[in-house]
Amino acid sequence: MTQLLSHYRNILSIVGGIVRVRVPQGRAGQPTPARFRDLASLRKANGETMLAQVIRIDGEVVSLQVFGGTAGLTTEASIRFLGHPMRVTCSQNVLGRAFSSTGEPIDRGPALTEDRKVAIGGPSVNPMRRVMPTRMIRTDVPMIDVFNSLVESQKIPIFSVAGEPYNALLARIAIHADADVVVFGGMGLIFDDYHYFRQRFLDAGVFAHTVMFVNLASDSVVERLLVPDMALAVAERFAVEEGKRVLVLLTDMTAFADAIKEVGISMERVPSNRGHMGDLYSQLARRYEKACDFHGAGSVTVLSVTTMPGDDVTHPVPDNTGYITEGQFYLRGGRIDPFGSLSRLKQHVVGKATREDHGALMNTMIRLYAGARDAEQKRAMAFELSAFDEKLLRFGELFEARFMDVDVAMSLEQALDLGWQTLAECFRAEELVMKQTLIDKYFPQPDGHSRARGNGIAAVVEHAAP
Repeated sequence: MTQLLSHYRNILSIVGGIVRVRVPQGRAGQPTPARFRDLASLRKANGETMLAQVIRIDGEVVSLQVFGGTAGLTTEASIRFLGHPMRVTCSQNVLGRAFSSTGEPIDRGPALTEDRKVAIGGPSVNPMRRVMPTRMIRTDVPMIDVFNSLVESQKIPIFSVAGEPYNALLARIAIHADADVVVFGGMGLIFDDYHYFRQRFLDAGVFAHTVMFVNLASDSVVERLLVPDMALAVAERFAVEEGKRVLVLLTDMTAFADAIKEVGISMERVPSNRGHMGDLYSQLARRYEKACDFHGAGSVTVLSVTTMPGDDVTHPVPDNTGYITEGQFYLRGGRIDPFGSLSRLKQHVVGKATREDHGALMNTMIRLYAGARDAEQKRAMAFELSAFDEKLLRFGELFEARFMDVDVAMSLEQALDLGWQTLAECFRAEELVMKQTLIDKYFPQPDGHSRARGNGIAAVVEHAAP
């Protein structure tokens, strides 16, 4: 208790958002005043206080990462260690609320000072307590649901570049995903983007089971480091204690990595690759590995946005991310690229948690679309096209318009039916090279219907037609 009341004033330096202070070692048998990742309270000469976190202990020299910036902070300030790490409020009352990167409400709602708080940044789940994923998270995005299914407990990023509609795609997934709770973490967002997400959630009626943690571009860069940990700590509690299926959405992880780089430079650490620190992989993995399907409880699924500077996939952030995650979605030109995108867990649900024709139809459509791309190159080089090439080109146009655009929304079953209908519009049944049992059951008959489906396909085609 005495340690928590002690104030330390021997500040050695203030560089960027890092404060170094000399803290005498405790006597034998007494606890160390400063512990790694614990919080500290800094009191300025004018009485204003701010929070900081212990990020390095080197003998008696303790380095603190100050939240909110060090403007106006002098060596006359006093420091008091609080004896616990950063905490976040976690209760049913956080649903339908928006918080800053330090956990303070930013939606003009009541403070939740009496609600339960949990520590952030804890360890990942014991692999022995993880369950093999078997359930799909439906998003109503055909290029995800049909061709690269999102699976519960999966960790997967959206690779894109500045200017692409990745925020709109992320909002759509949050609205349509069949998850019990959605936890949104925004890092370095401009206010317009924050307002866009919040308004979309409100208009769609999903804000009641959504919680937002937001670091705006005008906020301290250092505070961005807290957002993923806060979002994941809340997600874990809902999944483990209440058995909820939780979807965590994080944007933009490149801004998070840049914040790590800025802190490392302030601490005079030697950079590794393009200015990023050598522990970038570990820092990203600590967050992504929180994705888990808990034995006897719920699940946490992590979907993030990673912008690639200069559309360079070899940049340290997307490069390290690719080694950690279980696939990726490439968003280019307002479309999800089917060739660069991959879901490494889709085999656990395709044809098992979905319709029997899902796998065969998915593979056939991608094979024919690849043929359409080849035929397009032949046409561009003025080569003679065969009758089948003309069919491939027609199929490619319909495929791009009906499935690839991020604005297209339909259920998985509607997308599968539309896939069969699109094939029937371009090819004969014998040209598909598919199992005859599936063709007999699902391929549309001359009257426009198949044996397995009703007559609702016309409405789907009309909705998605180019």
